[in-house]
Amino acid sequence: MMSFLVTLMAVQSYAQDVAIKGKVTDDTGSPIYGVNVAVKGTTKGTITDSNGDYSISAAKGSTVIFSYIGFAATNVVIGNASTVNISLKPDASILNEVVVTALGISKEARKVGYAVTTVSGDQMIKARETNVAYSMAGRVAGLNISGTNGGSGSSARILLRGMASFGASSPLIVLNGVPIDNTQRGSSGEWGGSDNGDGISNLNPDDIENMSVLKGASASALYGARAANGVILITTKSGKKGKMAIDYNLNTVAEQAINFTDYQYEYGQGLNGKRPDNVTSALNSGMLSWGEKLDGKSTIQFDGKSYPYSAVKDNMKNFYRTGSSITNSISLSSGTETGSFRLSLANLNNNSILRNSGLTRRTANFTGNQKFGKKLTIDLMANFVDDFNNNKPQLSDGPMNANNINFLATNVSEMALQPGYNAALPTGNEIQYNDDIYVTNPWFVVNRYENDVKRKRMISAIQGKYDITKNIYGLVRLGYDYINDGLFKITPTGTAYSGGNAGGLDDLAKSTTIEMNADAILGGTFKINDDFGIDALAGGTIRKNEYDRVKIGGGPFVIPFFYSPFNVLNFNRDYSYAKKQANSGYYSLDFNYKNMLILSTTGRYDAFSTLPTSNQGIFTPSFSLSYDFTEALKMDKLTYGKLRASYAVVSGEPLSPYSTSQYYSVGSAIQGITTGSFGGSLPNLFLKPFTLTEFEVGTELKFYKNRLGIDLAYFNRKTNNEIINGSLSEATGYSSQLIGTGSTQNSGLEVLLTGVLVETKDLKWTSSLNFTNIKNKILEINGSGSENQQLGMGTYRPLNANIAIIKGMPGPQVMANDYTYLNGKIVVDASGIPVQNGTRTAMGSVLPKVYGGLNNEVSYKNFNLSFLIDYRFGNKILSATNYYTTFRGLNQITLEGRETGVKVDGVTADGQANTKSVPAQTYYQNLARRISALNVLDGDFIKLRQVTLGYSIKPSVFGRLPIKSAEISIVGRNLLTLFKKSDNIDPEAGFSSLINYAGIEGNSLPSTRTYGLNLNVKF
Repeated sequence: MMSFLVTLMAVQSYAQDVAIKGKVTDDTGSPIYGVNVAVKGTTKGTITDSNGDYSISAAKGSTVIFSYIGFAATNVVIGNASTVNISLKPDASILNEVVVTALGISKEARKVGYAVTTVSGDQMIKARETNVAYSMAGRVAGLNISGTNGGSGSSARILLRGMASFGASSPLIVLNGVPIDNTQRGSSGEWGGSDNGDGISNLNPDDIENMSVLKGASASALYGARAANGVILITTKSGKKGKMAIDYNLNTVAEQAINFTDYQYEYGQGLNGKRPDNVTSALNSGMLSWGEKLDGKSTIQFDGKSYPYSAVKDNMKNFYRTGSSITNSISLSSGTETGSFRLSLANLNNNSILRNSGLTRRTANFTGNQKFGKKLTIDLMANFVDDFNNNKPQLSDGPMNANNINFLATNVSEMALQPGYNAALPTGNEIQYNDDIYVTNPWFVVNRYENDVKRKRMISAIQGKYDITKNIYGLVRLGYDYINDGLFKITPTGTAYSGGNAGGLDDLAKSTTIEMNADAILGGTFKINDDFGIDALAGGTIRKNEYDRVKIGGGPFVIPFFYSPFNVLNFNRDYSYAKKQANSGYYSLDFNYKNMLILSTTGRYDAFSTLPTSNQGIFTPSFSLSYDFTEALKMDKLTYGKLRASYAVVSGEPLSPYSTSQYYSVGSAIQGITTGSFGGSLPNLFLKPFTLTEFEVGTELKFYKNRLGIDLAYFNRKTNNEIINGSLSEATGYSSQLIGTGSTQNSGLEVLLTGVLVETKDLKWTSSLNFTNIKNKILEINGSGSENQQLGMGTYRPLNANIAIIKGMPGPQVMANDYTYLNGKIVVDASGIPVQNGTRTAMGSVLPKVYGGLNNEVSYKNFNLSFLIDYRFGNKILSATNYYTTFRGLNQITLEGRETGVKVDGVTADGQANTKSVPAQTYYQNLARRISALNVLDGDFIKLRQVTLGYSIKPSVFGRLPIKSAEISIVGRNLLTLFKKSDNIDPEAGFSSLINYAGIEGNSLPSTRTYGLNLNVKF
């Protein structure tokens, strides 16, 4: 009986279904292929064919949903009709897509006359970085991001559209309409140092809704001088209307060092073809592999013990641990008709791959808005950061740099260096493993060194907007960025290079940075008639920046291991202070014709306190034109089309204040008489703001109902009167002077292709490819007009090459010494060793000519997969690793001639054929010293940058638990290098994010890959 009833109900249910068919077209009558046709509340579904036709069965009274990308979904309730034809309308939200522009002003994307790219914050929270800026790499045309191999939370070098000026630096970072400080807190150079992080690294990616990149001068002109290098607008998440929502995110990843080395493991430790035979010879060759062939025989080491004379290939794997990062974040949000809020808390615990080093970051973020009456709206934002970086690694030079572990002789195990100090001595003296006391034992570094960087930061803003009339508003905004930094750095007790192994207090410092920005704006929208309209605003800004730092140090320590300023024999102290202000006024006018043709113009006047009173002010204009030709052409395949063009001027000021006057300081007393001194830089009373002018043209096209998109931009920019630090003859009494004589030209092409490759009911695959080609040229340096002009920049520790800006060439160039040639043959000296060309020559720019990325996102039912590939071509690297591995006998090129010596196929200075054979150690060590061109490597690469695989769990799985949604993802970053040309190193490796050291590699932490899980739960 029961089975009969069930069968009867099924028959009745089937009988109630209606077979319907029809055609789906767009608003022009053209059929649409691939439209999703689904019965609401069921698993029934189909898609339209190439003619737009479909057929499906559905019960009477049920709802059938027709949906397709780029169109508004249409719902149809099934009645008696068996044929249902549908005309889909373009999605108004896409046609009227809004982007955030300068000063936080929202505009329809089709009305913007310059290039803007927005990246969703969702792409940054799954496979995350400790500096959110790194997550932007490969995602935006024109944006080139390079990291620093300096440990957790290290700085990023962010360049928009190449090297825009000699002092090219990061774009202006704007958080919810308020500019924030992105200063790098410390960096490494040829003499060592640590990367102490930048401003953007403090931000919690869980709080970011999106990041908009304003690339061109027109886009950023309203921000004035600080925006000469572009602008990145960061918008944080906010509360939404509705019930209280809770969002919890857990991210846990492991981090492993990547070993790019491919050393020779045929010959072992020693000198001149002989292995060590006593402690002294072992100590003298701790980092030299010029010994005998490895044979496994027991051989004495620097510690007096004997070890097998066998290859040791896992020093990097054993010395660097598997790091980890765990981030917990939770947010609460809610909203009503008149206001909303969002409060989030996050905690990051990071353990670096370098032992006893890591990052702890706690953040709290609040955003809220409230309407008072019908006219006044108040917005609040407060972002608090408590950041502690424990034992920031030293980079580049040898003292306290643990990364020299990568240059141990081929048979020396890192285990022999442990624990790095002699526990039997009261002062725990460092165990030396080589003959250079300034190359610190890596295990001594991880067990005894302290270099702690602290930061407490509050970024806050309040904004009031009052609607004076329906179309006119007034806005006042005050932003405040308060930063309190601390630094504690020591040379520990027992350090070999410190006097008497006593150590000392290197740095105990406190600094405060205050950035205040106040804006007042009056704006409105005015309709002239049905065809013409004007959007206008006028405003003013006051920016104040103040910095002070006090530092004490001293040494030696009196009581071992008591690291206090009260425990040093001699004190030193230092104090620095800087204050500057800029007062600005600006306007913006948008002339609108039928929402098709928009002419925009802006103007800004800045007065800088850092410049002489006679040259403090400058006016900078911009113009842009946007033409939406979609309706004019009415092409079947074209969904959207826009042309844009812009011209703009932006200005800049000296990086440091107090450059236009002479200042004196009080020095130490001599026999009770006070001394005084003044700086070595000659004040320049005639400095004026430098200017950057840019012309840009571009187009945006969307085809096949938004399934294919193209965004093209060409730009050409030029600087005038760039402020540089010029050298002076010491005979003048000064060594340098700021001069405004530099000029740079930069042009390029940016391409962004987007496409929906597959779209069915269950499967969707979207892809985007961005491509950038940059051409750079230095037009003038010192203003002399001479063709032979050069401005030196940074170098690496071997000191036999550098990078420099060269007139007439792309900048910066690697300058190195090549061989000397005679009739195409290498010239050798009397001993048979190649002769160095005494003049350093340009070997190529350290900045890439071509770069970009390929991003893919695939979703299938409850699964989602994304992967990002990025690439870079056309740049050079100055590699200290190549120098050291050649000098120390680790590089595979040093295998040639080990037994027989090296005989160069060259000639002597008089043209006679070379007949001399040189012992391998003598030859390669001299070659490394003399021919630095060998250390100039190609920086090309293609990398699998990021992969995520996620699964969305249905809420029904959780039963009565109040869970709205949950997603778990497997995530990975920097997983694979698909292509590179640089032996033994990562082509991205670097020890500084400053432009002065771009492209210089050596003695930094290894690059890492991360992999783990991300869990997101919404309540």
